[in-house]
Amino acid sequence: MDSDNRPRTVDPSSIPYDIPTSARAYGWMLGGKDNYEVDRDFLLSTLPSFPECVDIARQNREFLFRVVRYLTREAGIRQFIDMGCGLPTDDNVHQVAQRFAPDARVVYVDIDPIVLAHGRALLADDASTTVIQGDMRDQEAVLGHPDAARLIDFDEPVAVLFLSVGHHLVDADGPRRVLRTVIDRAAPGSLLGFSQVVADDPARGAAMTKHISGGGVPWQTRTPAEVDALLTGLDPVDPGLVNLVDWRPDAAQPRLAPVDPDLVPYLGATEANKGIYEYGGVLRLPRRDG
Repeated sequence: MDSDNRPRTVDPSSIPYDIPTSARAYGWMLGGKDNYEVDRDFLLSTLPSFPECVDIARQNREFLFRVVRYLTREAGIRQFIDMGCGLPTDDNVHQVAQRFAPDARVVYVDIDPIVLAHGRALLADDASTTVIQGDMRDQEAVLGHPDAARLIDFDEPVAVLFLSVGHHLVDADGPRRVLRTVIDRAAPGSLLGFSQVVADDPARGAAMTKHISGGGVPWQTRTPAEVDALLTGLDPVDPGLVNLVDWRPDAAQPRLAPVDPDLVPYLGATEANKGIYEYGGVLRLPRRDG
């Protein structure tokens, strides 16, 4: 999208059709239709060994609603950067934020060109929201993008969201650097929203990492303690870093779209298998002296 928010055409040759992408597979689990056979086949090959994935994806999406509601209503945030945002679906960050704060501004960032195409169509008439095609691992490029500069005032508090993307940051990517680049430069009162898939059993986590990364999707399942170590130096807000179903649960929040019939057998798997789940919360920089 140009800096004046006019949509541009996405080159179809840039869209990967021969390997699955996390955005399309994740979107399918949320009830989305923008996916290909390669994404569905990969996910259906994963679920027999890791049936929790469908619940986890949907629990994260519900967490997104509660996090953005908290950030707007309680923390007073009016600007958001959503790293690795994924395909548009119901209750995207800008829709939730603007429901509670109509003046909220949102910059979406994703590497998948199909996300860019759909995001541009969705946001063509919204001057307060934009989508950048970029690699969240290259934080300097994100910060230097003209659309980020147009919408985000780093002299004011900002929320940086890494929701259900921590597992796509493998150790070789320098995840602490990625997670801290923006928040360390942000104004006092800024916050970081984070979640990623974890396994209590390191061996099962390693098996999950091997399977998913072997399919062409960058992936690293961590233990909760390893996530805690990534986020040291930041202060979690209540109730801390937890299984997402325990982060300010709200039975009255909006419901997600129904899943495809092929995924229905996997709904509820986290009730029986509690060792793999999505873990995270909201964190802030400690108060600076002086």
